[in-house]
Amino acid sequence: MYVFPSAHTQFQPCYFIYQKHPLNVTQCQHSHNLRNTPKVPRELALDHPMFDEMPVSDKDTFTWNSIIQAHLASGDLDLVISTYRQMLLRGTVRPDRRTLPRVLTASRLRGDIFIGKQLHGHAFKLGFSSDHYVVSALIQMYGSLDSVDTARWLFDKSPHRNSVSWTVLARLYIMENKPGLAIDMFNQMVESGAEIDSVALATAVGACGMLQSLQQGRKLHQIATNCGLEFNMLVSNALLKMYIDCGSLKAAREIFDQMPSKDVISWTAIINGCVKKGGFNDGLKLFRQMIMDGFKPDPLTLSSILPACARMTAHKHGREIHGYLLRNGIDLNLVVQNAVMDMYVKSGFIEYASRIFRGMKCKDVVSWTVMILGYSLHGQGQHGVHLFRMIETNSSTQTDEVTYAAVLHACRTACMVEQGKFYFSCIKASKAENSSLMVALLARAGLFDEARIFIEEHKLERHVEVLRALLDGLRNHQQPVPGKRVIEQLCELEPLNADNYVLLSNWYANSARWDMVEKLRQTIRDMGLKPKKAYSWIEFRNKVHVFGTGDVSHPRSERIFSELQSLVKKMEGEGYQPNPDFSFHDVEEERECIQIGHSEMLAVSFGLISTQPGTTIRVSKNLRVCRNCHNSAKMISKIVGREIILKDLNCFHHFREGFCSCGDFW
Repeated sequence: MYVFPSAHTQFQPCYFIYQKHPLNVTQCQHSHNLRNTPKVPRELALDHPMFDEMPVSDKDTFTWNSIIQAHLASGDLDLVISTYRQMLLRGTVRPDRRTLPRVLTASRLRGDIFIGKQLHGHAFKLGFSSDHYVVSALIQMYGSLDSVDTARWLFDKSPHRNSVSWTVLARLYIMENKPGLAIDMFNQMVESGAEIDSVALATAVGACGMLQSLQQGRKLHQIATNCGLEFNMLVSNALLKMYIDCGSLKAAREIFDQMPSKDVISWTAIINGCVKKGGFNDGLKLFRQMIMDGFKPDPLTLSSILPACARMTAHKHGREIHGYLLRNGIDLNLVVQNAVMDMYVKSGFIEYASRIFRGMKCKDVVSWTVMILGYSLHGQGQHGVHLFRMIETNSSTQTDEVTYAAVLHACRTACMVEQGKFYFSCIKASKAENSSLMVALLARAGLFDEARIFIEEHKLERHVEVLRALLDGLRNHQQPVPGKRVIEQLCELEPLNADNYVLLSNWYANSARWDMVEKLRQTIRDMGLKPKKAYSWIEFRNKVHVFGTGDVSHPRSERIFSELQSLVKKMEGEGYQPNPDFSFHDVEEERECIQIGHSEMLAVSFGLISTQPGTTIRVSKNLRVCRNCHNSAKMISKIVGREIILKDLNCFHHFREGFCSCGDFW
């Protein structure tokens, strides 16, 4: 602890106490701007001969303020305090209204309210307690280190207020997650007649976005227009983000298109808004336009656009963006690497994702979680569990609840019951989705009695996710009677979900109970419910081809069905028998359609006739693949000697040489 002379109008022997290590704040590195050697102690930094040799006339307040500002800009917070101490010790000049705000900023950044309060005393002694700059710095210091209530008290006591002090207090409310009070502050500022600047307006607009208050946001938009600030870059970007946060992408796009000039923040905001709203193609078009206009995407832009490529049909775009990053030497920080890896996982390229993961010098919990879940989704649950064990034994990474959920998913995929039980016990606040994973694991292993006991003990009888997980296991192990009971429970819990009635209808159809099938159909019609339609799609030459069940609308339909019929004959020649069991399938139209007419088979056939031999076929489906199509895809992969990757509602199926990565459990 050091004792410093206090700033006093007559420089009387009052003292300024300086604690060198407040709140255990990490010490900043020394600045080399004013010293030839780093061995000079901080408190003596201004005793260097270079400063002493300066002419007396140059050692005025401006010079001291410049030195303080240089230390502040370089992060040498201790040197800011030391310089201020030397300024008081020498006594040749007095601090002015620009000195104190800078030193107050240093005390705030150091987390040292002790110094901050002494500087507040200096402001009184030097006659700056009502100065706009000093008051604003004090408000920010007290708000950050004491409380926003203290900052508000100081603000209310201040006889003079300007837009800076109003805005500082509003920002403090936002930091306290009180956006409503921030908007109130802005409204009071407008009523007071204070000048409205771009920073104040942008701060209030940001608070509206936090509240998702579109009505209040439009009022502020009108104020911006009236003040001529609508197309100020800071305000425009704030309005753009506000409209996106409030769910009005149309209004955001109008702002974006009208902006006379844009920056990377503008482009990133609109791209992120499009992607989050599902406008993947719009997001990709904007990203290309951004590059054509000469803007270089930053890590936030890249992490915003890559999710648009995390689909089977968009994998080419993802690879193009990854190539752009590598060609242009863009910094692949951890966030971007995680986004690229996640994109490859979700677009069906688990090998590429694994390669990136292995090449990462630094990994965080997101990196590990993405890869663990990725392996599980692609039927490699054991690899996912192995990665988690590596975290436990070799990594300093702190796992979280999401990571435990990912490894539990991997245990389910690999049917590792004991390991799954252990990891489930490690989850502190278990959610319904974690419990459903545990039930799915037990049901997949055929431990139905244990699964029912688990459901009863955790009181999960009325959770539909848990019941569906149990039903999946009953379907895989062909348990029709208990399966029917679960379906009836689902109908009771979700009486307005048409899929549940379709499940029950298919169950009765499998038992030739056509009277019940017709009764359930009538129920669906009477209730005005709409069962889901099955669709599959495949990308070819930058165009996405979509197929429905029994679809004959495609220009190459004749060739597609001919190829399928040819494949069916080859499968029958190898002893293949179709599986007519649709008792646990939730799409009625697929039960009634000829099995080679299912949407995924049409997409596979189109891929086979459109691509070169040996090319991997990549198909996506909006619902679960039926058992017959699953078995057919295995046989086709063997007959044609190609890998077929089929992504359905639950996982990626990699069909190779007559086998599937899911192990026939999905």
